[in-house]
Amino acid sequence: MAEIVSLAEGVARLVRDGDTVALEGFTHLIPVAASHEIIRQERRDLTLVRMTPDIVYDQLIGAGCARKLVFSWGGNPGVGSLHRFRDAVQHSWPVPLEIEEHSHAGMANRYVAGASGLPFAVLRGYAGTDLPAQTATIKQITCPFTGERLAAVPAINPDVSIIHAQRADRDGNVQLWGLTGVQKEAVLAARRSLVTVEEVVDELTPVPGGIVLPGWALTCVAEVPHGAHPSYAQGYYERDNGYYEAWDAIGRDREAFTRWLNDHVLTETSAGGVR
Repeated sequence: MAEIVSLAEGVARLVRDGDTVALEGFTHLIPVAASHEIIRQERRDLTLVRMTPDIVYDQLIGAGCARKLVFSWGGNPGVGSLHRFRDAVQHSWPVPLEIEEHSHAGMANRYVAGASGLPFAVLRGYAGTDLPAQTATIKQITCPFTGERLAAVPAINPDVSIIHAQRADRDGNVQLWGLTGVQKEAVLAARRSLVTVEEVVDELTPVPGGIVLPGWALTCVAEVPHGAHPSYAQGYYERDNGYYEAWDAIGRDREAFTRWLNDHVLTETSAGGVR
């Protein structure tokens, strides 16, 4: 069964240098607090996996945690580019960054294959794109029944997957609802998992459309109120749009980013803000 731990203990136990780490969450329930703890614990040489890297991965990349990014889209939603990501790819600052680019459908199917215990996934995606020519993990195969040419992509099995959810009970069962993206698949595909939650409660009350991840499928759960900020947690708080807008100027400049990192992540009193 999942063990309820502090955020610092969960990251210390589960995230190791050189790991493949997936931090998933689509639009809301993004595990921002967990990413900041990874930065504070100075994890290095990580392969970061995420369908839609946004500012949380910009921060991890800028802090020097990543050596590779596996993704299908990257940007500051509604604002523009990820400047720490661009700086790492174009100028190797603070360290060189390798990239492996897929489509959304390809990434989702890779997680599903990993969660299903399959070695690869098959889909009709990538037709008409040059991604197969740029990405070694996209291969063409022929259907043995119809002769149709299809794309095959390898399963994703992260060393550790980290997600944020609304709540958990004291037995480590986790409940989340709203836009759930591939959180379930990312957790089930991983060797180890950490789920941060807004609160730990005595009993999980059913929610329409909600998903319950059983404690036996998880490794650790940590209670981290506002752990998804500046993204939102449906039923708890709204998206902080000002944070995303302010991040553009901070992320553009190395010195501004370094100051922000020291002031809002690396200090014990940091709140992860962009003030």
